[in-house]
Amino acid sequence: MSLAASEGGTGDNGGVIMQPELDLWEVPAQDHRDRVVASSDDRVSWIRARSRGVTATDAARFSSERAMQSVLQDKMLGSGFSGNAYTDHGRAREPEIARWVRARHRIEPSSTLFHAHGQPLHLATPDGVGMVDGTVVLAEIKTTGHAWRSIPRSYLRQVWWQQYVLGAERTLVVWEQHTDFVPINAEPECRWVERDDNEIHVLVGLANRLLGLMHR
Repeated sequence: MSLAASEGGTGDNGGVIMQPELDLWEVPAQDHRDRVVASSDDRVSWIRARSRGVTATDAARFSSERAMQSVLQDKMLGSGFSGNAYTDHGRAREPEIARWVRARHRIEPSSTLFHAHGQPLHLATPDGVGMVDGTVVLAEIKTTGHAWRSIPRSYLRQVWWQQYVLGAERTLVVWEQHTDFVPINAEPECRWVERDDNEIHVLVGLANRLLGLMHR
């Protein structure tokens, strides 16, 4: 399945491309708490596990054929990116924002790496995990130097992948805007993103393609 066809939804002949049916719930899915792979508190184990599979960070980058090749290269050779002032600011602010999320939305902070039901190499580490009315909900925290009119598409892919891995129905995307690394508002902004199984099907197909390239 080509990347262009996946994102556009039609082939060269104008026909609609049918995404493969995924037997995600063929048997009762394990509780996500039974699918723990590692914790980011154990950095070495967490990084090693992530390197072997497809993470939400990887899925966020599935925007084009060139992007897919870039992800593959990083997986095979390692990424030279170790962070910058913006990522350092995000790491410093995340615990504070996570406390706000817990107080307002009852979603607990999380640093746990999970795998998808029946797919040990489909991985995600959401920033928050909670149960609301018996349903798994997630939180994803971002900091940004720009105002958002809408949630960037790459972050939506990240969110949909996390929902698939944990079996979640909704994700609260929370973002804090800053100027020169100083938050501009007393509280962050947030928006719920609902699960989208069509988008998830596309991402799962691309992830399986990436894994095939990694292990051939």
